[in-house]
Amino acid sequence: MFIGAARPLSYSGLSVAAASLQAGLPALWAVMTVETKGCGFLPDRRPQILFERHIFHKRTNGKFDAGFPDLSAPTAGGYGAGGAFQHDRLMRAVQLDRKAALESTSWGLGQVMGFNAASAGFPDAETMAAAMCESEDRQFQAMAAFITKNGLQKHLQQGDWATFARHYNGPDFQNNQYDTKLADAHAKFVAGPLPSLSVRAAQLYLIYLGYKPGPVDGWSGRNTREAVIEFQKAKGLPGTGQIDDATLRRLEAEVAALHA
Repeated sequence: MFIGAARPLSYSGLSVAAASLQAGLPALWAVMTVETKGCGFLPDRRPQILFERHIFHKRTNGKFDAGFPDLSAPTAGGYGAGGAFQHDRLMRAVQLDRKAALESTSWGLGQVMGFNAASAGFPDAETMAAAMCESEDRQFQAMAAFITKNGLQKHLQQGDWATFARHYNGPDFQNNQYDTKLADAHAKFVAGPLPSLSVRAAQLYLIYLGYKPGPVDGWSGRNTREAVIEFQKAKGLPGTGQIDDATLRRLEAEVAALHA
């Protein structure tokens, strides 16, 4: 459950988000670098999530607290490991109350909460969860819609990172220096170059296929080049380490076959 096409972020998807926010691409890359996990999917093609037990408690009036304290409690915490373990928690909660479970989970690149589905442009958490499984484009656009709905886009446009961080991360944003990190990332991306979406897509595809290209960040470092060469040789392509059109098309085809 919750495995979809899991397509990587595209130029089209990023451009749609930039247009909706009326902010430049450097601002969006800064937000993605600082405010997200950097990648919206796990290696098994399920979306990145975090299940919040205190939200589940609130949305079910605490009726599961006694029997399932790790899933339902009046206080935040008890998360355990990230990744697949969060999906295990979500699936257990779905068996108790599917609607409340989906609403109590944060989804994808922007980790938008399910109960904020309307603010992210969806009729309900069920529809939002399905979209989060489709692509990082849908995930990023949900994040952009949430930012717009809450009036934060003007702070992106103005480069007012302290005010943006205060609203996005909460009043304790300075504890983690979110404003400074956003400003530094934005300055870096303004100076250029921007990460390559082709490299980033290849990195994500390689992870799906069991290779180890390093982080999904759009920069072709040694680990990425070595993983590309390994893939190219396995598929009878010239082992150049370069992410050319033929390599990217083959990666796309191999991943599409997983989803078929």
